[in-house]
Amino acid sequence: MIQISNIKIGLDDERDLAIRKQIESIISTQSFSYRITKESIDARKKPIKLVYQVYVETENEDNILKKYPTLTKVEEYVKEDIIKGNADIKGRVAVVGLGPAGLFAALELARNGYNPVVFERGKDVSQRKLDVEDFWKNGNLNTESNVQFGEGGAGTFSDGKLTTRIKDKRVQLILKDLHNFGAGEEILFANKPHIGTDVLIGVVKKIREEIISLGGEIRFDSKVERLKIENDQLAGLIVNGSEFESNAVVLCIGHSARDTFEELYKTGVSMVSKPFAVGFRIEHPQIIIDKSQYKELYNHPKLRAAEYHLTHKSSTGRSCYTFCMCPGGKVIGSSSEENMLVVNGMSYNARDLENANSAILCSVTTDDFGDDILGGIDFQRSIEEKAYDLGGSNYYAPVQLVRDFIQRKESTSIGEVKPSYEPGYKFARLDQIYPDFITKSIAEAIVDMGKRIKGFDMEGAVLTGVETRSSSPIRILRNENNESVNIKGLYPSGEGSGYAGGIVSAAVDGLKTAEFIIKEFNT
Repeated sequence: MIQISNIKIGLDDERDLAIRKQIESIISTQSFSYRITKESIDARKKPIKLVYQVYVETENEDNILKKYPTLTKVEEYVKEDIIKGNADIKGRVAVVGLGPAGLFAALELARNGYNPVVFERGKDVSQRKLDVEDFWKNGNLNTESNVQFGEGGAGTFSDGKLTTRIKDKRVQLILKDLHNFGAGEEILFANKPHIGTDVLIGVVKKIREEIISLGGEIRFDSKVERLKIENDQLAGLIVNGSEFESNAVVLCIGHSARDTFEELYKTGVSMVSKPFAVGFRIEHPQIIIDKSQYKELYNHPKLRAAEYHLTHKSSTGRSCYTFCMCPGGKVIGSSSEENMLVVNGMSYNARDLENANSAILCSVTTDDFGDDILGGIDFQRSIEEKAYDLGGSNYYAPVQLVRDFIQRKESTSIGEVKPSYEPGYKFARLDQIYPDFITKSIAEAIVDMGKRIKGFDMEGAVLTGVETRSSSPIRILRNENNESVNIKGLYPSGEGSGYAGGIVSAAVDGLKTAEFIIKEFNT
């Protein structure tokens, strides 16, 4: 196949006809087939263009490549069969957690005949959806079934973003699987693919059904309370008070399983604290973002809701950045512990709600919370407790207008943006929650980002507190085979273990871990 990049067409062009015409002009033949592998929008100057990368199949490809050396020869990534190892499995392979890493680890193991057992502390995605919606509407928190815990992991109730910076070829395998299980075809080529919470719920359920059909077993409401270790070798798990024998466990606990981190630490599993970032959610009218990006064409039917990613280096020396931007979405409650409040962002597949929101974060280092390995967790909890109190101690969120945050005064009325957080909100001094270096850094960042996106620093934009779960505060140390450095048979994987940063990278990490287990153990 031949890769052709930078094919640009107009917004009003008929896509297939315009792309074919350009391919014909480049390779000088009308006999070919093509597939879109990347689509993006170039809005940097008028007129706005849609930009494509395509894979082309035709005759005499080698001759074409010789004639046009700027073109690239490509081959589809085909997953090689894995030669199974010789070690014996005692009991059954277990997977702890059914987020992206756990889902794809279990799927790969099941496809290779290992009949894994998955332990998920939360509920299946359908019941979980009801629990989450009850929390959003009524403030009734289920500490084992919420935005953080349950089938699908934390990403299920965000936006289903599939962007990733990793270059692993397994990314395409993950995207193809997600498409085959119900996600739209556009995720295979969109520059910033997303599924949307409403669609992702169904996708997750179908993956679970496939795991079961292949011989796997899923046990919900099954909390792994501790590991059973004999002579630095994993011997099993204690789940809901009962022992489960296994000498091969994929540990995919997510970034918010604080009680599990504490238990692993007490057990002696090697781990370290790691940097992360904290801040707020910032909301604007989506139309402001669209107009800033697309100008007068902001409502063109071929232009999806505009996104942004912004960075800033503050005078404090800290890095600030926007994270997990949700076009046409809403701010959601993401608490998982009682009397603590944390927020996140979410979009549905259509991304057609009134507000845009994004995390606006400031980096924190291990020096900011001391030498204790669990110090990052304590730091997060202290912030979430403040936010809970400021919101009224009923899971209402504390909010402040951008103007007032910068001027360090309490807001008294809503401006152009109505906060989307449910079940409610309360005006509060968000500028007093964090250490001053964080407050100062974020205030500077907002002003600077307003120079790049017109309206970003608008007076009526709303800040909602607090976002503390940007990534795991812990890294569980592992070797080149994704196995714990000091507990044989324990395979820490995914975002919670400190080795991924989103749905796709976590899924790839889980898949790779399953491959290592297949290479080590027989069935």
